[in-house]
Amino acid sequence: MEAYPYKTALLTKWGRGVTPENAWPEYPRPLLARKSWQNLNGLWDYAVTPVAQRNPPEQWAGEILVPFALESKLSGVQRLLSPDEALWYRRTVTLAPTQNKRVLLNFEAVDYRCEVWVNDTLVGSHQGGNTPFTFDITGAVRQGDNEILIRVEDETEAWQLRGKQVLQPKGIWYTRVSGIWQTVWLEQVPATYIEDLDISTDAANGVIRLAAEINNPEQEMRLRVTVTDDAKTAFVVEGSASGVSIYPDSPALWTPDTPHLYHLDIELLDSRGNSLDNVESYAGIRSVGKMRDANDHLRFTLNGAPLFHWGPLDQGWWPDGLLTPPSDAAMLYDIEFLKAAGFNMIRKHIKREPRRYYYHCDRLGMMMWQDQPSGGVNPRWTFLSENPEDAEWPDEHHRQFMYELERMMDTLKNHPCIVVWVPFNEAWGQHRTREVGEWVAGRDPSRLVNIASGGNFWPVGDVADAHAYPEPRFPFDPARFIDFIKVIGEFGGHGFPVEGHLWNPEQKNWGYGKQLPENLEEYKQRYRGSIERLNQLRQQGIAAGVYTQTTDVEVEINGLLTYDREVAKIAAEELAAIRSELLPDLIETTRQR
Repeated sequence: MEAYPYKTALLTKWGRGVTPENAWPEYPRPLLARKSWQNLNGLWDYAVTPVAQRNPPEQWAGEILVPFALESKLSGVQRLLSPDEALWYRRTVTLAPTQNKRVLLNFEAVDYRCEVWVNDTLVGSHQGGNTPFTFDITGAVRQGDNEILIRVEDETEAWQLRGKQVLQPKGIWYTRVSGIWQTVWLEQVPATYIEDLDISTDAANGVIRLAAEINNPEQEMRLRVTVTDDAKTAFVVEGSASGVSIYPDSPALWTPDTPHLYHLDIELLDSRGNSLDNVESYAGIRSVGKMRDANDHLRFTLNGAPLFHWGPLDQGWWPDGLLTPPSDAAMLYDIEFLKAAGFNMIRKHIKREPRRYYYHCDRLGMMMWQDQPSGGVNPRWTFLSENPEDAEWPDEHHRQFMYELERMMDTLKNHPCIVVWVPFNEAWGQHRTREVGEWVAGRDPSRLVNIASGGNFWPVGDVADAHAYPEPRFPFDPARFIDFIKVIGEFGGHGFPVEGHLWNPEQKNWGYGKQLPENLEEYKQRYRGSIERLNQLRQQGIAAGVYTQTTDVEVEINGLLTYDREVAKIAAEELAAIRSELLPDLIETTRQR
């Protein structure tokens, strides 16, 4: 029997403009870009069958708009997928394969487990709802029409890493998302091609280091890199594909106030100097670290200078697209609003956004704390007490957790905006904490590790993170936290409903605190009071504050924006003025040790 999610009347202004012809037309991978590609977003056939059925459906239920999930309004279906069902997709694609080139089929995200056939040939399978993946389909394609068939399973709960998705949404838990929910696309690449890039930078030495991972490499592969600076002439550097160092003259550093990016045109050369492949990328020169102030408190640093991190908790959900923003412009609006509101950081809460989100943060100058989507079983939540607990996870599920964590880190590793990794949140799925924290720190020493935001504190990583609602507080204990940056990873959450912009007007709205403010002025006063309290804690050694949250989400009404983004409860200019008044000078001015 078919089941349906709550069908809200809310629709964003961007959602109203979505059509099959303009559904996410932007190139999805800005840090490894090729000029030639084929977008497969648009209308696909879909069907839902019992999960036991392995053969393709004989009848199709209708059309679904990719890349919007089955349950979303923008998909055109808005139907729930049960754990005992499978979701199928079908589309015919016209191709003109070129001799001596490989054809790659790319999926930015499919929730949760999928198999893919091209012209009745199984080309691959994938598990993990938050990471991109690619299948080489060269051997299965032909000139002219080609049929792509996809089968998806999604139990939503159990051991899956699912973030805020649940089978029965309520409070802070939201509508499930199934199937394709980010862009699907094709590209043709040379037989020997650049599969990935590793970009690192060092602000103290003003250097960009670049290495390429080559598929089907030859001997002595080299890179020719043309570096373009908007303010200067281009220059060319050439070296081994295993590592090229680029030293711009008078290097401009990446900061939230000056988000300078260097454009990189990268050419892959064989031993004879012949050009085999060409991609475009970019880099922002910056270094992330920590240092002690005069009172022995650890502070975040960017390019060697101490900086207070001030940002919102950001869920990245939408009333019409659920996990999928209705458009690139919609996604950009959120970042630009937060930038105008005086924030210099966003904590992306247990979700991986489309890669273009991080590109916009790179170019606009917005630092990111990136959470790993959660799932699985939880331990008892002991907060920052001296008796932390871990959940018991079977090896197979821990391996899948680590696979998805590594894939997320690899996908986002080259974005200068990301400064902190957050593997766990509030003890949700928290397990093998020391092992995970040490692995993350070793995997990426260029960033800091907040091992468990608001969760059970184990002495690993760089950050001790407390959650407190509605007013921020921290259990200061110099003996335990002396070697950790102390932060308030969530606070506030003051709720204020705006009539005409509610997910479900018939359901009780939800926000933090004993009762909701009676009017807008009281809401503003509560917000101001929380920021005043945060600044007091800053003087005691707190190095960051994360306010809950950017937008309302479903029945949560504690956003600075309504869920449809139509109303800013406090205007961006006023938020920026409040920050300047009550949380002055985010660049730390206390004397350093």
